[in-house]
Amino acid sequence: MELATITGFFIKILENNNSSDYVRALLIFLGLFIFFKVFNSSIMFMLKKVKEKTKNNIDDFLIDFIDSLHWPFYVYLAVYFSALTLSLPEVLDQILNIFLLIFVIFYIAKGLVNVSNHFLDKYGEKRKAKGKSSKESMIGVLKLMSTGTIWTVAVLMALSNLGIEITPLIAGLGIGGLAVGLALQGILGDLFSAFTIYFDKPFEEGDFIIIGDDMGTIKHIGIKSTRIQALGGQELVISNSELTSTRVNNYKKMDTRRVVFGFGLEYKTSVAKLEKIKKIVEGVVKKEKHSTLDRVHFKGFGDSSLDFEVVYYVDSNDYNIYMDVQEKINLGIKGLIEKEGVSFAFPSRTVYTKKG
Repeated sequence: MELATITGFFIKILENNNSSDYVRALLIFLGLFIFFKVFNSSIMFMLKKVKEKTKNNIDDFLIDFIDSLHWPFYVYLAVYFSALTLSLPEVLDQILNIFLLIFVIFYIAKGLVNVSNHFLDKYGEKRKAKGKSSKESMIGVLKLMSTGTIWTVAVLMALSNLGIEITPLIAGLGIGGLAVGLALQGILGDLFSAFTIYFDKPFEEGDFIIIGDDMGTIKHIGIKSTRIQALGGQELVISNSELTSTRVNNYKKMDTRRVVFGFGLEYKTSVAKLEKIKKIVEGVVKKEKHSTLDRVHFKGFGDSSLDFEVVYYVDSNDYNIYMDVQEKINLGIKGLIEKEGVSFAFPSRTVYTKKG
């Protein structure tokens, strides 16, 4: 029964067309196939040469999209347009239209994926050119998400054009996505936190940060967690959601470091000496290469000392440079104060006794 139906179907096609119709259709097929073949080789070669000479991206997208059309698509186009010259059963016309729709949606989706990946790659290259970090893993996740979205929309469009009701399917996808989202709430939270870190840039690899009682240098920012090389030598692994929900001190972003320190002199120090020591301290701070003096003041009267307060800035975020500057200033101040015959104060108490 099935064989008879198929045989009758082809007999009907033969009866509706004569030999000249088939010859014309064959010539159209061969002509289009040769044209597409020449276009795909010679003309595309010239277009690629033109693309290399232009600076805009629009022609790149168009030429790359055309270049992604391979020989199966060209063969089908030749078959489709040659079949239009024949009188075919309605069922066969519908089948040809369905395959054309599938081809068109497939290659449009493929072209959009290429455009999306191109933009993401360019974004990563621009960040590297500016000296900023560009995480390959994050770019890969963005590519995966954009690719999945484009192909999902393409499949839904194809089903809709084929007459399939997609509203229940979309509702099912929504419910399924909600269930998956609830099941993977923690993982998705870390994933979106990774996107926040990547785009907002509160810190990058190589930055020295302090989080609560922990401090160290960021070694790797992953999809779920960030790895920090602590000062003690151990590696800290902190989830991205925790990093984006807490206060982070980023010392790499610090252009200058404000330093405040004080010292005390004995109460027997004269006013003239106090004024001279103030100028001595100012000279010591100004002498250092990386320091900028803010102020030096005789701050007040302590329990057992005459207190000075010094404020200056270090023009570097390097902790070692800061400590080197502080050490030189401390040594310089101590040496010059000792030359003046003045002593630093230390906690002391005077006890008076009464005879009898």
